[in-house]
Amino acid sequence: MKSLLLFSAAALAEIAGCFAFWAWWRLDKSILWLVPGMISLALFGWLLTQVDSAFAGRAYAAYGGVYIAASLLWLWLAEGMRPDRFDLAGATLALVGAGVILAAPR
Repeated sequence: MKSLLLFSAAALAEIAGCFAFWAWWRLDKSILWLVPGMISLALFGWLLTQVDSAFAGRAYAAYGGVYIAASLLWLWLAEGMRPDRFDLAGATLALVGAGVILAAPR
């Protein structure tokens, strides 16, 4: 459960940080958007280090599924575009894959 909370917080931080760059570059927002964006990306990196995993690659792989789902949530809530059934199917597959990685007996 702690990993899921950390992954969710990391996803929010990463997406917000990346969106700040998107807003500056693609939406012609002020370059000052990069300041909170860089802080958010640093927070993302720190949050991933808090996940209880012996190997970074495994933590990143499991995080990927959460990131995909969170990105679609961002698409809907922040950008106003509702995910379609293919988006939802893909996110479900990604989350199942992340669950397999996290729950595997080791």
